[in-house]
Amino acid sequence: MDLQHAKREFERYLDGYDRTDDKIRLKIVHTYGVTECSRQIAKRMNLPEEDRELAQLIGLLHDIGRFEQLKRFDSFEPDTMDHASFGVQILFEEGMIRNFVKEETWDCVIRTAIRKHSDFRLEGVQDERTLLHARIIRDADKLDNCRVKLEDTIETMLGVSAQEVGETALSPEVLGQFRRKESIRALTRKTKLDYWLSYLAYFFDINFKVSMEMIKENNYVERLIDRIPYSNPQAKLEMAKVREALEQYIAEFVQ
Repeated sequence: MDLQHAKREFERYLDGYDRTDDKIRLKIVHTYGVTECSRQIAKRMNLPEEDRELAQLIGLLHDIGRFEQLKRFDSFEPDTMDHASFGVQILFEEGMIRNFVKEETWDCVIRTAIRKHSDFRLEGVQDERTLLHARIIRDADKLDNCRVKLEDTIETMLGVSAQEVGETALSPEVLGQFRRKESIRALTRKTKLDYWLSYLAYFFDINFKVSMEMIKENNYVERLIDRIPYSNPQAKLEMAKVREALEQYIAEFVQ
């Protein structure tokens, strides 16, 4: 596979969208961020060169369905479009994958990894190599999402200011999922702080020690939690407990 060729084709694909739109821009930067995180994970795991390149190719293409979702609905919400399934549709059912990689050798791995990358839980993948890459892209996606949540404005992500997020409370159902060390189901989020906690709960779905080491090295837990000023007293108390729980979870994971 030729990664430079794939990147040139990806840039051509992006010409069909408004690069000045904040949400489009966010997803372009995210795509390249995930590609780099995939490279780092594969390198740290000492994978063969072919798997390192394959991981990066999957990172490049994993969110290709997002751009059409934004063009049609101006939204990232899952009820507007299943962007992972749409990405598989345009790549494999409509044949666009051949624009990025000429060989069919890795099609099954690429297809499954993209289709499964945003599933609530990774299930139903039996092939060892396919499972490896499905796990890498899920970890890489979460790693770059940490960067996104730190660099982009709260208004772009949540539609309100950080101060407004900190004024809200955590819903009991969402807090319960976190306490059970589960990812937060999208449809159970009610408040803006629920959304913020759901980003932190991503860490419960990390697959590899090297990925968690990258989270720890970048101090993502502290930095994400501290981005919101918690003026709601109950929220402030609960988020202190969230901090403690995550720090303990990560410390045990990387031992």
